[in-house]
Amino acid sequence: MLRELGVRIGLGVGTSFKSVSEVRAEADWANEVGFDSFWVSQVFGVDPIVALASIGDSCPAIKEFGTSVVPLTGRHPLALAAQARTVQSALGGRFTLGIGASHQLVSEGFFGEPYRSAFSRTEEFIAALGPLLSGQAVDLEGDHIFAKGWLDIECEPVPVLLAALGPKMLALAAERTQGTTLGFCGPRTIREHIVPVICAAALAAGRAQPRVLASVSVSITDDVDAARQLAREQNVMYDAFPSYRALLDREGVEGGADLLVAGTPEEVRDRLAAYVEAGATDLRIGIFSVSPDDHVATREFLAEELRS
Repeated sequence: MLRELGVRIGLGVGTSFKSVSEVRAEADWANEVGFDSFWVSQVFGVDPIVALASIGDSCPAIKEFGTSVVPLTGRHPLALAAQARTVQSALGGRFTLGIGASHQLVSEGFFGEPYRSAFSRTEEFIAALGPLLSGQAVDLEGDHIFAKGWLDIECEPVPVLLAALGPKMLALAAERTQGTTLGFCGPRTIREHIVPVICAAALAAGRAQPRVLASVSVSITDDVDAARQLAREQNVMYDAFPSYRALLDREGVEGGADLLVAGTPEEVRDRLAAYVEAGATDLRIGIFSVSPDDHVATREFLAEELRS
């Protein structure tokens, strides 16, 4: 049973929601069946921070609500911190902010911001964001970020997870945040790359063991080949992103579709266990299905596992 894995298990609901009511419906189900956490990402759909603030009261059993992730591109630390502390107030201390530098396509193609400075901008952004999320003032004049001020919002400090894949970002996550939130990252890469790098950096900085939130797409299905083919078609753009491509090559797979955890309940349990054995402290499970029957079967599997 999934509970026997001994890690926090969350539901990740992706990026495509067109309304808060759709997010609420998924959160209500997650609350009902016993997920520990609930995660919403951002691309073209609803703003996850705003959406999460509006649904928390109806989901008292969910221990943590998080973003996974919101891109830092197009944002300022003071504005993002105000959002985060406001939703932390609304959720009674259950909010975690997942952030990331995103990709060159997003930074340059959508916002017109140069991506060549992604790491240094992220480093400065977190230097400004961290104090604000803890209720302190910020006074920073960097090469990329200018932030001076404070926030009068009463709430608990907001924990941060940084999307980090390369050694420099992983070290930054260990030194300045509570850990990392991963995408397109299989068990081999987590065991051989992510965990050793981030844990060594945390130890060197005298920090607590970092969280490693692994994103895993799950499908209970009799037709694994069809599920992988659909995933392959949907992942064409993501497979080509340089940061993801490096991880897929490290994992030894052709594309993100090969990371899909699909098959019988027994096969799915075994592959999820491999993520935990690799060092993941949290699982963010997304439901992937080719057919309505597979969707129902996957939801029923997860509900049964979490209620056991």
